[in-house]
Amino acid sequence: MNKLIVTTLVLSITLISCNNYGQLKVIADLPGSLDENSGLATYNDSTVWVVEDAGNKDEIYQINFKGEILKSLEVKNGKNHDWEDLTTDTAGNLYIADTGNNANDRKNLVILKLPNPTIEPGDKIDAEKIELRYPDQKDFPPKKDHLFYDSEAIFHHGKKLYIVTKNRSKSFTGEAHIYSVPDTKGNYEATLVGSFTPCTDRKICQITSIDISPKGDKIIALSYGKLFVFTDFTWDDFSKGNMQEIDLGARSQLESVCFLNDDTLLISDEQAHGEGGNLYTYSLK
Repeated sequence: MNKLIVTTLVLSITLISCNNYGQLKVIADLPGSLDENSGLATYNDSTVWVVEDAGNKDEIYQINFKGEILKSLEVKNGKNHDWEDLTTDTAGNLYIADTGNNANDRKNLVILKLPNPTIEPGDKIDAEKIELRYPDQKDFPPKKDHLFYDSEAIFHHGKKLYIVTKNRSKSFTGEAHIYSVPDTKGNYEATLVGSFTPCTDRKICQITSIDISPKGDKIIALSYGKLFVFTDFTWDDFSKGNMQEIDLGARSQLESVCFLNDDTLLISDEQAHGEGGNLYTYSLK
């Protein structure tokens, strides 16, 4: 066989093996400036809004499905301490979860409420602050076996925002807590709604994002390689419904999920260890 053909085949196989995204379909390579993307939200068009986490700008970005930045808006009164997830409500408001709390020692947790960014004419946007604290956290930080107060996952339902925590405890049990706060400006003690244990492998079972379907009949939680699909639930504790576990077959740093429609998800990952930094679709059908 021609040496050039053999070399090409080897390179192709290597590329495939190094970029194994399992059941996820790549639709766009995200801009290099957004390698640390941490939250997604969509307004049911052919674009998605993106934020980055700690250490990045106080800005939100509108990206098309070619991976091009169409618009960026500076959030005027909402500093990016550690922005981790996005969600929207039926009125079109956008919420930024500034709830990243790796060390479990923050006392300035906040969710920023923005008006619909798609109709913002300028390059800046105002934010109202929904400040919150966890009712069961007494120490900052708590002991290593009670590191329950980091969060990278929020969604909106009714008049409330639901916050799901990322377990950083040692030893790891996988337990995630669910809290709620009102969706209006104020300073609140969050309500502890319940808890669930998606799985118990630290590498792939920490919850990194969550969203609710447009019809409100499915809730999707994302981890580093899996989806957890909640159905047949009642409010407020959706974890009492049925939970289906889906292994995506991908092990990149999956950070964000949102519904494009009732049957299709948008998912993104950070650029890390030479892989990721993409926008994907996944079909629930």
